[in-house]
Amino acid sequence: MLVTTRAVVLRTVRHGDHKAILTAWTAHAGVRSYLVRVGAKRGASPATLQPLARIELVVDERSERDLHFVREIRLVEPYVRVPVEPVRGTVLLFVQEVLFKVLRTESSDPTLDAFVHEVLQVIDTADDLRCFPLVFLLQLSGHLGFFPEHPEEGVDQFDLQEGSFVNGAPRHGHTMGPPLSTALIDLLDIPLQGLALAKVATTERAQLLDHLLLYHRLHVEGFGELRSVAVLRSVLS
Repeated sequence: MLVTTRAVVLRTVRHGDHKAILTAWTAHAGVRSYLVRVGAKRGASPATLQPLARIELVVDERSERDLHFVREIRLVEPYVRVPVEPVRGTVLLFVQEVLFKVLRTESSDPTLDAFVHEVLQVIDTADDLRCFPLVFLLQLSGHLGFFPEHPEEGVDQFDLQEGSFVNGAPRHGHTMGPPLSTALIDLLDIPLQGLALAKVATTERAQLLDHLLLYHRLHVEGFGELRSVAVLRSVLS
């Protein structure tokens, strides 16, 4: 059956001389793997296979297959500022690495799909991305089912294992105290489109990023370490 769908490139891996395996987040079916022609006269252009490229696919999907075949592929929303501004390119690669690890559903999820496209639009258009990784990871945790509970008055310790604010340090040790927990509270209600409202000191941003990555490792099986974090820290410091 031929299906036309909006998609986002999560990863491509060469498969022989003229083919590649494309892993994509699709609007109609979540994560899908496709076989796509590359390099040949009628192959996909390099721009359509770049990390987090926003594309449209016409694919031959058959229920008995795990790997479907791409009939047509085109770029539908090229980035404007990402290709020419290294900071944005670095942030995009960070987001690509995170999304590849956490997007696993193989069914349509319109809310998550809208979030993914909002994330990519903000990366390309926001004036200041210094707090973007923090807000992104927080908002992503909500879509994955472990957004932090809002604290009661006077509580200033965040339990990363339980995802809630508490009094005193739990025995497991995965706890974030002030001032980082206070900074986290201030970010809870900031949307991606409201990055200008996020005010976190440089030293706290780096520490808070480490804690939010640990938070995801505790709640997402196989999340692991990210290769892009070191470069991200250097460009956003």
